[in-house]
Amino acid sequence: MTHQAHTAHDELPGKPTAASRTTLSHIMTASDTNLLGTVHGGVIMKLADDAAGAVAGRHSEGPAVTASMDEMVFLEPVRVGDLVHVKAQVNWTGRTSMEVGVRVLAERWNESTPATQVGSAYLVFAAIDENGKPRTVPPVIPETEADRRRYQEAQIRRTHRLARRRAIKELRASRSAS
Repeated sequence: MTHQAHTAHDELPGKPTAASRTTLSHIMTASDTNLLGTVHGGVIMKLADDAAGAVAGRHSEGPAVTASMDEMVFLEPVRVGDLVHVKAQVNWTGRTSMEVGVRVLAERWNESTPATQVGSAYLVFAAIDENGKPRTVPPVIPETEADRRRYQEAQIRRTHRLARRRAIKELRASRSAS
């Protein structure tokens, strides 16, 4: 990291977690279904990416692109007529990247029963400038004990992502050398 880029990140005022937190809601229709008659996982993944992208753009105050999605977990099937709520927030920030956590909940559109969690995911976004180059993002300020826990867990996931990437590069380099 260059001294100039490091200083720019340090000079940006931090933003609390709640400043960019958002919920995207969508009612599922027949056009969202897969061959089994439940909502296609890809539809849920797109909603997760849309909500996370809105959060990343809000937090970074400009364009941000999806760098990775990991740990997408589907807990329950989603059906036609379910009202799906995708809740997203910034868990962690680096110099130019952000991890956004997403929780997916569903409830029947015509019932007053509480929504149940049907999925979750973690996405990493990179903030970019008008030339598509990385730009610095404000640090996130965890506000609650849950936010602080999410921040620490995000740091662990980042360490694992970087270690996995490094191990794969080393394996490929050793295979092409032989």
